[in-house]
Parts: sequence; C-alpha cells; structure tokens
Amino acid sequence: MTFILVLLIVPLAFLLFLFFLKKILLRNKTILKNRLNGKTVVGIFHPYCNAGGGGERVLWCAIRAIQSQYPDIHVVVYTGDSVPAEDLLCNAFHKFNIRIQNNNIEFVKLYKRSWVEAQRYPCFTLLGQSLGSLILGTEALLKLVPDVFIDTMGYSFTFPLFRILGGCTVACYVHYPTISTDMLGQVTRRAAAFNNNSFISRNPILSQAKIIYYKLFAYMYGISGRYAQTIMVNSSWTEDHINQIWNVPLKTHKVYPPCDVKEFLEIPVDSDPQCLRIIAVAQFRPEKDHPLMIRSFYKLMDILTDEEKSRVKLVLVGSCRNEEDLRRVEDYKRLSKHFNIENHTEFYINVQFNELKRLMGESTIGLHTMWNEHFGISIVECMASGLIMVAHKSGGPMMDIIIHSKGSQPIGFLGSDEIEYADVMRQIIRMKPKQRELIREAARESVARFSDESFEREFLRVFIPLIR
Repeated sequence: MTFILVLLIVPLAFLLFLFFLKKILLRNKTILKNRLNGKTVVGIFHPYCNAGGGGERVLWCAIRAIQSQYPDIHVVVYTGDSVPAEDLLCNAFHKFNIRIQNNNIEFVKLYKRSWVEAQRYPCFTLLGQSLGSLILGTEALLKLVPDVFIDTMGYSFTFPLFRILGGCTVACYVHYPTISTDMLGQVTRRAAAFNNNSFISRNPILSQAKIIYYKLFAYMYGISGRYAQTIMVNSSWTEDHINQIWNVPLKTHKVYPPCDVKEFLEIPVDSDPQCLRIIAVAQFRPEKDHPLMIRSFYKLMDILTDEEKSRVKLVLVGSCRNEEDLRRVEDYKRLSKHFNIENHTEFYINVQFNELKRLMGESTIGLHTMWNEHFGISIVECMASGLIMVAHKSGGPMMDIIIHSKGSQPIGFLGSDEIEYADVMRQIIRMKPKQRELIREAARESVARFSDESFEREFLRVFIPLIR
C-alpha cells in the first residue's frame, strides 16, 4: 500500500513543482517585459563566450547581425565567464575584429558552469555534460526568460526546458553534433581515440556496452533536438549527421560560419621566403589532435635535407579555455622535446588579432589535423591569408572547403596520417614560387562564400521568421 502511495505522490509532486516553476517563470518574464518597455528579448546560450574559437566568432557575428537589423531588440548572453560586460565586448573586438554596440545587450552570469565541464565526468561524459546542461539551463531560465532562445554551443537538452517551461521560441546553431554515426562506427570498429579509451577499445564486452550507451544517448539527443523550431548547421557534414539523428530536414538550414576573409585577404605574401613556417591555428583541445601535428612535423624533418631543415619551423597558435588546456600545452611541449624538434617548434597562446595576422603573414603552409572537423574556420582564414593549406581528409574541410574537381587548379591539400601530411608538406616546400602563387590565388578566390557578410545574410534569412 505504501509503495502504491509513493508511486502516486512522487509524479504528482513533480507535476506540482513544474506547475509552480512555470508560474514563477511567467511572472519573471512579465517583470522583464515591464523593465524593457515590452522589447523583444533574444537570449543566446553561450557559457564560454570569452573563449577565442570559431564558435565565439559565430556568437559575436550573430549579435552584430541582430543589432544591425533590429536595433530595438534586447540581446541577452548567458555566460559563465567572470568578466565585466565591457571587457567581453572589448575582447570580441581584439580577438575577432567585431565591434558590438553596448546598448541593448546584457550578460547574465551563470554560476553552475562546472556542471558542463568534461573533467567533472570521467565516465559517461556525454550523458553527464548533457544532464549538467539541464542544471545550467535551469539557472539561466530562472534568471531571465527570453522570447527567443538560441543555443550556440550544442546543449540540446536545454531545448525542452526553454520551450515547454519558458514558453520560448527555440532555435540553435549546431557546430558539431554531440554524438554522430561516425562516433558509433569508431566504437564498433574498436578504434582508440580521444573519446574512445584504448582500455575500452581493446575489450569486446566494454565496446559492446559503449555501443548500447551511445545508441541510447543518440535516441535522447534526437528527442531533445526536435524541440528546436529552427536549426542552423555549419557544414554539409554536420547537416548530414543532424538529419540522421534529429530527422527534421525541413527545419534544418546550412549556414556557413563567418570567416574574417576581408582582413586576412589584405595580408601581404612573400612568394619565396627564407624561413618556411608551418602554422596551425586551433584551440588547444584534445579533438584538434595537436600530437598528430607534432608527429607529422617530426616525419617531415626526417625526409628533408639539412638545408631545408634549417629553414623550417612549426608554429602552434591557439586559445586556452582553462587550466586543463594549459596543462595540455605543456604536454605538447614535452612531446616536441621527445622528438627532438623543440628548437623548431613555437607555441603562441591566446594571441590578439593583430598578432595572429602577423604570424600568418610570416608563414607559408597552414596545417590542420582534426578528424571530422565540423567545418574549419581557421582553414578558411589560413587560405585567405595566402597560406597553402594541408587539412584532414574528412568532415567539413573535405566536403565544403578544399574541394577538388578534375582539371582545376588545386586550392589546398588533404591528408589523413603523419606520413601523408609529411609527404604533402615536403612537396609544397620544394615547389617553385610560381606554383605556390597559383595555389594561393585560387584559394583566396574560393573563400568569398565564407565571409562575415555571407554569414550575416544567411543568419538573418533564418532568424527573421523567428521574430515574426
């Protein structure tokens, strides 16, 4: 009898909790409307808005587009960064050359961001972070209820929260699906990777258990994702995977991310430099696979002549979000020392925009090694800078950026392992200046479709119906 009472009382208590929570949120929304004189409020969920990656560039360009089209809309950014609003806007300009108007914009500080940190969940990381995003999303919703909610960091479990309890119109910009059929395939093949520990990949029972876990998570991910009324994706690869899992192709729009091609196209190029610098621009995160960059450079040094070796350097440029990223950089420095290439390797962390342009202008080759990169903003920026790009033969770089057609001038090269990377870089180093110049010109012409203007035009095309 007691058990039956518990079964009846617990669901009823939960429903009452949701009822009163919705009442509180409705009251908060009314108070906000009165404070803003009835202005439309667009809330953008981006807990790491002060980071320096491609996702943050999308955030600031989207805000600039909204401000230019709808100057009276009140934009709210949910962030976990303990940085004053004026400093966030200043950093957006220094890091990305994007100027944001400081009127009609507000930053809501979230204190529960640790719930979405990967290190908090050594096991079942995807599920842990996704459930953690519910806690963070609840904090955001209790602090401010927007009219339109846009997630720009991939926290799809927050969609039902904002749509059902908050009564918001929900949209998202997906950089990378939280789970994909490629990830399932990797576990099925029992291939070790940064997200598939070798301890698991070597064990058939654990691998089978992980496949079941991934399939269950993909099912939940699909349910939550379908709560979005409008979905923007950043590449053909992401579009394919989101359509497979969320299965709402009519609500899904491909909007290439903004790349600052205008600024980079103005960088002068030295057609025959004395020092051949190979630059890699990527956040210091595990999926970017910096160890592959270092191993590829080691292989390259092994097949160059002594004279060529003396002219070659590897330059690793990227941002660090936290202490974990900084420790990772130290690991990479130790790896370069292990391969005895530390005197030919340079690290630059959290550089300003002008410093980034200087480093690109001094380089000849651009290097990218992430498997299944969703798009690759840094690849486009490198090509616009006049660098000859060598990117991974997968994902967005292969499907959208470095596209080869028979008989046409190459605009870059693709590789999949250190041997291929080393071989391609050796070919570029030994090219005549005129050959390199032809590739640079073709690459620079190809990047116009990825400009800030193109992104803002396509973003507004999708965003305007949300406001109407």
